[in-house]
Order: sequence, then structure tokens, then C-alpha cells
Amino acid sequence: MDLFVIIALLVILSAVYSYINARFIKLPGTIGVISIAILGSVAIIVINNTNPGMAKHLTALAKSINFSRTVLNVMLGFLLVASAFNLDTNKLKKAMRPVFILSTLGVILSTTIFGFLFYWITGFFDIRLPLVYCFLFGALVSPTDPVAVSAIIKGSNLPQHLETIISGESLFNDGIGLLLFIVILEVVNAGVDNIDVAKTAVLFAQEVFGGIALGAFTGYLAYRLMRSITDFQTIVLVSLALVLTNSLVASFLHLSIPLSVVTAGLFAGNRSINRDNKEHSHEALEKFWELIDEMLNTILFVMIGLQMIVVPYINNYWLTGILAICIILLSRWLSILLPVTLLRRTLNINYGTINILTWAGVRGGISIALALSLPESKYRYLILSACYFVVIFSIIVQGLTLNKVINASYRKDK
Repeated sequence: MDLFVIIALLVILSAVYSYINARFIKLPGTIGVISIAILGSVAIIVINNTNPGMAKHLTALAKSINFSRTVLNVMLGFLLVASAFNLDTNKLKKAMRPVFILSTLGVILSTTIFGFLFYWITGFFDIRLPLVYCFLFGALVSPTDPVAVSAIIKGSNLPQHLETIISGESLFNDGIGLLLFIVILEVVNAGVDNIDVAKTAVLFAQEVFGGIALGAFTGYLAYRLMRSITDFQTIVLVSLALVLTNSLVASFLHLSIPLSVVTAGLFAGNRSINRDNKEHSHEALEKFWELIDEMLNTILFVMIGLQMIVVPYINNYWLTGILAICIILLSRWLSILLPVTLLRRTLNINYGTINILTWAGVRGGISIALALSLPESKYRYLILSACYFVVIFSIIVQGLTLNKVINASYRKDK
């Protein structure tokens, strides 16, 4: 299918789904759009089975989209920078300790706990997935998705400090999650016995520190350029160039794209969009990135719904998905509880907020993109289908009930 036709159909579908939700269903934006997209995909699957000709264009659209490449190589940079631009760095500095611990140690703990539990529990149901693949699955569902998280917590009753912790964690833990995924995938491809630990450690350090250094340099440069002018068009072009430069250079130098663009966004966004700055063009830049964020969010969740059409039916589809949901929630809860228990004073997080942090840990398009990037194997579709269950449950169920969990947790504290 022609690229223009793909883009046109995606925008048209996004507009239709968004209108139906805003006019009739009136759920929170992201939740409503993905709910309609899922129902639409189910309808397309049913129509395809009865009359293939009726839904052939939408089926062709779903098959034409390289979801993994589109999300990870094209959309991710813009979405992360949009989130970073709208995050107050002054608040982030105050919450830096819990953000750092949860986005590093938390993701590693969650991946490890999930891998062991999934391997052990699925064994009772005769679902045979090697342990290394269980860790691979854990690496792609453990990081919370900044796109889904920011969309869900906007309408929540979260206290400001918790909102900052969750937003900051979701921005940074994608980089760690992606690196864990790459390392474990390398183990899968090379074999446990053939993995070079020293080479892996160097690669990990290069991706993390190189990505942060690149983002800091380009972000500061963009900040200086944007602060020196007031022309809105030029400021927008500089901010767009910032995203594309980091994505291209990080990809070429094998650095972490998420860490690079997030760092660049934090350096450029909150400095150029200074809260005390009354220049119209700089204020408008914040609105521009909010609009980009909202539009790409909608398109992304429409794409998630469409991708359901091309996922084949496999045995244990429902069982594996339900088990994955339960295990990832438990893993997330334990990965927060353990650091809080050991570093309670350092983190400044009480036990009452663990349930909130667990339930606000929403997964989204990045997890699905990573699952779709898995090489062909007899385990690929098992992981992919279970990943869909985790993502859909987290966005719809956790998103709709987050405020109830917040209110219940604070009632218990009182």
C-alpha cells in the first residue's frame, strides 16, 4: 500500500474514532480511542471471516504498517520529547532519587521477578516457554510507557509529587527497558554459553551514558538557539530538528535513542519554555508540543488496535494473557516494595503509595513494538499475544480505575 494512502487512512480512522468517543462515548481520550479501535478491529476480523471483500482495505492497512519500526524509529522520539517538554524540571529534581531508583533498579527487579514467576507458573499449565524467553518477555513489559502514562494520569487525582515520580520514571525507564531487551535478545541469539559479558557491559554503558551525553549536548545547544530568537516558526523548526538529530545520531552511533531524546527534551524544553518567560512564541511552543503529543497518541492507539488484525490465533491465548497480567502486576508491586523497604528514607515514599505506583504503571505501544520486533520463533506469537493482553488491560482497566485506587489508598492512610 502507498505511503500516502497509509497515512491518509490512519488520520481518517483516528479522526473518526476520536469524534465517536468525544461525541457519544465520552471516555478519557486515550482509553476511549483504544477501546473503539479494539472493537473496530474485532469487527474487521468478523467481517473478514464472513465477507473478506468488505474490509479488505483496512486489513491491507494493518498488514502494510511496520508497527515496530514506525513506533521505535519514527514516533518514539517525538512522543518522548513532547512528554519531556511538558515535565517541570524543578519538580523532577526534587523527585530525582525515587525516579532514578524506580527507572533502573525497579525495571531490573521487575524483569527478573516476572521472568522467574512466568516460567514457574506457566509450567503448571503446560505452557512451555524457556526461561531466557520469559526474561525477554519481562524486559518488554516491565517499563511503563510514558505515552500511555501521561495520557492516563492527566485526568487523575494524583498528588503532584506522585505525578512527577510516575511521569519521570516512565520517561527514563524506557531506555533501561530497551537496553535490557537488547541484551537478553543477544543472549537468545548467541546462546548463554557464547555471551561476552565484558562486551555486553561496554555496550550497556555506551548506550546509557552516550545517549545521555548526546541529549545533554544537543538539548543545551537547542536551548541556546531558541532563547536567542522570538520567531515562532524558527523555534518550532529547531525543536523538530532536535528530535530528528538525536534520533539519527543515536541510531548511527548505537546510543540509546529514548535516553538521548528525553535528556534533550528536558534540557531544551523547560529552559526555553521558561515559566517566567512571557514571550508569546516560547509559550506557543509548549502548546505546539502538547498538540503533537495528543495527535500522535491518538494515531498510536489506533495503530495498536489495527495490529490485532494480524495477530494469529494460538492455543492458550486467553490463559497466557491473563497469567501475564497477574504476574506483571505482582512483579511491579514487588519491584517497588523492595526498594521502598530498603531505602525508605532515601526515596521518601511511604508504603501507602505502593499500590498507587503499581496501578499507575501503564504499558503501551512501546511494549507491543518490542514484541513485534522479536525474531521468528515458535515462542514469538505467544509473547506477542500475551503482551497485547497486558497493554489493553493496563490502558483500559487500570486507566479507568486509577482514581478509585488513589481514593481507596488515601482512605486507608487516614
